[in-house]
Amino acid sequence: MHSPYSRSCVRLKNAIFYAYHGVGEAEHKVGARYEVDAELYFDFSAAGQTDSLRQTVDYEQVYGKISKVITSRKFYLIEAVAKKIADELMQDFPILEAVHIKVRKRNPPVGGVCDFAEADYFLQRPNNAP
Repeated sequence: MHSPYSRSCVRLKNAIFYAYHGVGEAEHKVGARYEVDAELYFDFSAAGQTDSLRQTVDYEQVYGKISKVITSRKFYLIEAVAKKIADELMQDFPILEAVHIKVRKRNPPVGGVCDFAEADYFLQRPNNAP
């Protein structure tokens, strides 16, 4: 997916967590492997010029926020996980103009062979609407 505006993007790809989400009771007990991609849209030209962490997003903090959201409570739906991650990142990092979050659940219980189920969520601040 391409951003609807011409801004820079920092990406975290395939952050892996073990968590206990799902509709079935067994999923809440056994757990599963989850993968998260986060695309963070903002203008980081000042950080590129000054080489200063204060003018960008600290992706260690982003990873920590994602980890907290995905492991601190149980959700029924990966759609809810993706939305909660996006909401929390936009709240905690005012420099962000938009976020694109993908949450994958490996080997979902679908009654057959399936690599993963994925929820894909894009959130943009209202003042950055195209």
